[in-house]
Amino acid sequence: MTTYVPFSQPASQPMQFNATFDGNKYVVQVPWSLFGQRYYVAIYDQSSNLILYIPRIASTLTNNINLLNGYFTTSTLIWRAQTNNFEISP
Repeated sequence: MTTYVPFSQPASQPMQFNATFDGNKYVVQVPWSLFGQRYYVAIYDQSSNLILYIPRIASTLTNNINLLNGYFTTSTLIWRAQTNNFEISP
């Protein structure tokens, strides 16, 4: 089952939500990088250890770019610019 998380950027801190990837719970943050002039996706485990930090890359409506590719085996995390949603499939 796919979960949709609308992207919204609070003014004072990174957007944050919880997600389950490969059966484990994680905290996902989406901070703005002033140096890179773009958003990034930071994934932390439940002990606040940084697991993954990658640029937020948009998928089109017809092509998926799994931001977790190579890091998690069965889960997907996709951000669609057209809908402004993250799509999570555990």
